[in-house]
Amino acid sequence: MSDEEHHFESKADAGASKTYPQQAGTIRKNGYIVIKNRPCKVVEVSTSKTGKHGHAKCHFVGIDIFNGKKLEDIVPSSHNCDVPHVTRIDYQLIDISEDGFVSLLTDSGGTKDDLRLPSDESLLAQIKDGFAEGKDLVVSVMSSMGEEQICGLKDIGPK
Repeated sequence: MSDEEHHFESKADAGASKTYPQQAGTIRKNGYIVIKNRPCKVVEVSTSKTGKHGHAKCHFVGIDIFNGKKLEDIVPSSHNCDVPHVTRIDYQLIDISEDGFVSLLTDSGGTKDDLRLPSDESLLAQIKDGFAEGKDLVVSVMSSMGEEQICGLKDIGPK
């Protein structure tokens, strides 16, 4: 037996799933659902009655939380659907680079430099204008299914 310690460099996560199953009949408006492998916010749910041979069906209309596209799906209400794990984390904005990436300050004091500016025009203008004026800005980053995007902005006062 050796006394030296072994250090493993792991680039993989702990196998935590990007989604979890939930019965279609229990998913409500303003919840989240995976439609065509995209995380969506549910904007409309309608349930049809059972037919001669079958299940009640749930008709979901969802809007992709990252690109805003409208997606629809019809699932038997007794079946399970994938629901994405959606998290929101606030970071303080440090810098905006020339190529459209932002530099953010994490809670642990490190920096996060792998996020692009949002594609939403009004949010993009707010971030750029606020940063140009020298305000302290906090951006909300929504992450789900391995994707991340800036989705909100707070002004915490001048520097």
